[in-house]
Amino acid sequence: MENKTVLIKNAKIVNEGTIFNGDILIENEYIKKIAESISAKSADVHVFDAENNYIFPGVIDDQVHFREPGLTHKATIESESKAAIAGGITSFIEMPNTIPQTTTIEELEKKFQIASKTSHANYSFMFGGTNDNLEEILKLDPKKVAALKLFLGSSTGNMLVDNPEVLEKIFSSTDLLIAVHCEDEATIQSNLKQHIEQFGEDIPIKYHPVIRSSEACYLSSSKAIELAKKTGARLHVFHITTAKETKLFTNKIPLKDKKITAEVCIHHLWFSDEDYEKKGALIKWNPAVKTKNDRAELWKALLDNRIDVIASDHAPHTLEEKKSIYTKAPSGGPLVQHGLVAILEAYHNGKVSLEKIIEKMCHNPSILFEIEKRGFIKEGYFADLVIVNLNNPWTVKKENILYKCGWSPFENTTFKSRITHTFVNGSLVYKNFKFYNVKAAKRLTFNR
Repeated sequence: MENKTVLIKNAKIVNEGTIFNGDILIENEYIKKIAESISAKSADVHVFDAENNYIFPGVIDDQVHFREPGLTHKATIESESKAAIAGGITSFIEMPNTIPQTTTIEELEKKFQIASKTSHANYSFMFGGTNDNLEEILKLDPKKVAALKLFLGSSTGNMLVDNPEVLEKIFSSTDLLIAVHCEDEATIQSNLKQHIEQFGEDIPIKYHPVIRSSEACYLSSSKAIELAKKTGARLHVFHITTAKETKLFTNKIPLKDKKITAEVCIHHLWFSDEDYEKKGALIKWNPAVKTKNDRAELWKALLDNRIDVIASDHAPHTLEEKKSIYTKAPSGGPLVQHGLVAILEAYHNGKVSLEKIIEKMCHNPSILFEIEKRGFIKEGYFADLVIVNLNNPWTVKKENILYKCGWSPFENTTFKSRITHTFVNGSLVYKNFKFYNVKAAKRLTFNR
């Protein structure tokens, strides 16, 4: 179904706060027409029956780590974008903590080159800020790069920006959206030292959220927000994990007018500290999965619009690496294949509407990053579409996991919903665990 005129009939279309029955006509990568009923005007039109299933805009995941270049034993852009397509993600924004780090324009362009040849999903990359690359940051073209990423707490591939003067200079000097990982490094190191003194290097995993504590998160998030308010910078705070942090954000103004926005990740909405006993380091993330109360408050802030975006923070490591002792086991896990169906479980449980899921995973990332013609089902927009059967249960097993690392924290979980088809730029690229050899992905462009 590459480069053909496609007519999708009998769909339940979820878009901009409504669900309606209709047909979608796709022509030359774009949505040409949306109507209650459309007739095929020519024999060249490929008619596709959605069988009364739901159609979502393709998910835009604003935070993934696909590990290429330099960490390709864990993942590649090719392998993880393929898993993303199976999970209903048609566009991704990838992070700079690769080897070498994406902290020069030369390295950024190399990643775009790799993606142009191998990515199954539409792509862009964040540029990494460091204590000494302000000159490179100022050379960036805002129309060509998704955002600037700053690690205000150490994480995989340490890119810690810990010089207050440099931070203020970066915040004051760029018009780019600044996305931040917020954890206070001094607090974490002090907590870690105490636990090593008590347990040695093999600290029980249940202490991970004590070491990377709520206080470490709040201290860093509140400082970043204070700095953004002082400098007028456009700030997006990644992976909020604590009840206390949710109070830092507002729902009093429309999203398009917000200068300070927030994101929550799927694993922080699903797991709690009670799961460490069973899952161990498989759910070791930075920031850490915290308490059931924190999880409940994250949901509350998401539903009342203090939190704007749901993302995956897909960050695979090998199973062997994850089986190391606490101080050696890396933080992060694979999520792009299972993120949307996991959030749909919350819909089945009556916690969130389909319209709200689409707002947080499709519309809002498009608005926040000013992505051109994606994230909505609209005439004139790219035909990035996902067909979902909400009543077709399946169980995550080793044999159907698509990540290069070969494992998932959701292994043996049964999901009620199934992504049956994924269209990228009008081409059908995925159907029920089968991939079509169609090169449809494009570099994301920005309305800036």
